[in-house]
Amino acid sequence: MKLFFVAAFLAIAAAAPSSYKPEYKAPSYPAPSYPAPKYPTPSYPAPKYPTPSYPAPAYPAPAYPAPAYNKDNKYADITITSQSDERNLDGSSQWSYAQSDYTTREESQVQKKMQGVTYDSYGKESYGEVLGNTNKGSSYWVSPEGQKFTLTWAADEAGFQPKGDHLPVAPVHEYELPVAPVHIPFNGKGYKIY
Repeated sequence: MKLFFVAAFLAIAAAAPSSYKPEYKAPSYPAPSYPAPKYPTPSYPAPKYPTPSYPAPAYPAPAYPAPAYNKDNKYADITITSQSDERNLDGSSQWSYAQSDYTTREESQVQKKMQGVTYDSYGKESYGEVLGNTNKGSSYWVSPEGQKFTLTWAADEAGFQPKGDHLPVAPVHEYELPVAPVHIPFNGKGYKIY
């Protein structure tokens, strides 16, 4: 039976022509068409549009009155007459200014090593040497009533200490301190309080 299948296969193969080739046709594609470039070229010049014209607005332009200043304002002409500002590499600085109404202010600061509380990156506090600023300054001005004021101050590890004749002064209380009770031995067994 196997022989029969082999003979049939050979007979079919012998019957087929040996020069059989399918015919192949090359594909034909249409010519590509590209959109016109978006920029002007000699082949594609830029379009020309007419210049637009806009009608004049129907409402009149607002007329603002000239600003009016209060002629009684005696502070309108105050100017800075001198000014200085100095910053140093060691952290110290000083600055001052004066105005045409005789107001002056000057201030200076210096960095100083002090004892204080420091915190590490975990929030644990320790007491030791820290770098801080000390500040000194003064200011002078005249009130609208004509009263002259001078204020001086210092700020350091002792806190802020202002001085001036116009600053209020805390009243002084004079009173007698209470006397502590006296303990006297009583019969050698205890104390008697008088």
